[in-house]
Amino acid sequence: QVQLMESGGGSVPAGGPLRLACKVSGYSYSSNCMAWFRQAPGKDREGIAYIYTFGDYDTYADSVKGRFIISRDNARNALYLSMMNLQPEDTGMYFCAARRQPGNSGCAYPSDQSLFDDWGQGTQVTVSS
Repeated sequence: QVQLMESGGGSVPAGGPLRLACKVSGYSYSSNCMAWFRQAPGKDREGIAYIYTFGDYDTYADSVKGRFIISRDNARNALYLSMMNLQPEDTGMYFCAARRQPGNSGCAYPSDQSLFDDWGQGTQVTVSS
């Protein structure tokens, strides 16, 4: 059974950092595009960071560019999101996502969530002002 499980969310004051992790079991996405999405209260889920299969190319939403870094460890079957200088507008549920189709086609911002097949349950990030 494929399972993606996020961790690392929490409550932080504005300006603080967090590092999210997504641990995968039951499948290897080492040849697949992965991404982080987030859903702010009352808004649609949006893609914020995408990473190629070997981690050699990544793209970001303008709202997080320069503050967030996506990375992956294919040997550990894990995806990460390092977040710095968090702001209240970063509050939301954060999801990791993976495509079943191998390769990097469409693996860049602002690819829609419909391109991704497998999802975690999400981890909540709350940033206070």
